[in-house]
Amino acid sequence: QLRLVESGGDLVQPGGSLRLSCAASEFTLDNRVVAWFRQAPGKEREGVSCISSLGGSTNYADSVKGRFTISRHSALKKVYLQMNSLKPEDTAVYYCAVQSYGSAWCTFHLDEYEYWGQGTQVTVSS
Repeated sequence: QLRLVESGGDLVQPGGSLRLSCAASEFTLDNRVVAWFRQAPGKEREGVSCISSLGGSTNYADSVKGRFTISRHSALKKVYLQMNSLKPEDTAVYYCAVQSYGSAWCTFHLDEYEYWGQGTQVTVSS
């Protein structure tokens, strides 16, 4: 059973940076598609970024392109989300999600992700 734990959420001022971490137990994440989603109060959960297992291709939501970067650390079995130039509208609970199989591409379709972390709160406010 794959267990995911997110960390790194915090209160940060607009323009600041945070790095979120998704740690996996038991299994490496190298051969699985991994994504970050977020959910703000009163809004639906939305895809932020994802990374494929084969070749490491990435996707980003238009709202975060140029500001967020997703990456893997294979030895530590972690996936990171580096978030720069944060805006108040980035405030949300951020979730790490993993598919049960590998793929050369990744999407933001919620039902494709079998494993989810508990979430970490990111608040961007002055």
